[in-house]
Amino acid sequence: KLSVLAVHLMLQLHTCGCSMEPLQNVALNRETVQSSVFEAYGPSKGVDGCRNGNLDSGCCTHTLEDLDPWWRVDLLAVYKVSAVTIINRQDAVIERILGAQILIGNSLEQNSTQNPSLIFFCRYVIVIIPGIKRYMTLCEVEVFASLSGRVLGCQLLYNLALKKTAVQSSTSGTVGIAGKAVDGNRDANYQSGSCTLTNAESDPWWRVDLVNVYTIGTVMITNRQELENGLDGAEIWIGNSTTISEPESIRCAIISHIPKGQAFYFPCNSVKGRYVTVFLPGSAKVLSLCEVEVYYGSPRQNAMA
Repeated sequence: KLSVLAVHLMLQLHTCGCSMEPLQNVALNRETVQSSVFEAYGPSKGVDGCRNGNLDSGCCTHTLEDLDPWWRVDLLAVYKVSAVTIINRQDAVIERILGAQILIGNSLEQNSTQNPSLIFFCRYVIVIIPGIKRYMTLCEVEVFASLSGRVLGCQLLYNLALKKTAVQSSTSGTVGIAGKAVDGNRDANYQSGSCTLTNAESDPWWRVDLVNVYTIGTVMITNRQELENGLDGAEIWIGNSTTISEPESIRCAIISHIPKGQAFYFPCNSVKGRYVTVFLPGSAKVLSLCEVEVYYGSPRQNAMA
């Protein structure tokens, strides 16, 4: 649906059942260019780390009314791309993104590969709306790169956790309620009102109910701007029980570190479950999350990567 904030194109990873590293956004603050520039909405706005979908926020790109409008980021090195996330404009004309294509490759030409059967080792990511005269606006483009695993194919995915019911172990004040982490807003400034916050307590936790059982391939977490090390050591659990100690619950990942204000992508090896829990073990801990996104995964394969 067009109202979904982040459209996520994920290239599924073929894994061997071992833990996998979180994937960082390699497009952040990289070199950009676009077909034209409307007023002050230049191409660098698409990789500035600001995910606000309101054009007046100054966080979005905007072309003139071009034939085949396009935008491109140079990652400055060749990466193995696993996912591309696009934040669409949210205040108006959200339908303008319809028909856009994501092209990736090592060439500046806009006929870069779109073949999902290939492993995408690429330097350039291009967003283009071909065959039409239109304005194009992008409020953020994130490119997540994998160092291991094999790409099986690609599909358009939607955030399963968006607007679902969330609960947490406690709530500090009236602003940091659990639902803030699934509101579709990745604003990492707590004062903006889009982050959760527990009291200082032993083993704080946060949980979302996806309502149905899904095969989960990815969990993406946005860390708070003001708490650089706040999520260090946190664990992501998936299962069909609200209790992570139940035998069917599986730990997807341990968060070693997410830089402040950034979103990191955690492959979860296609685990089935209804509940996704973020658990922070230890005493006198505070858990604060600015967004938790959950995406489909493929059934696990038996062959080794």
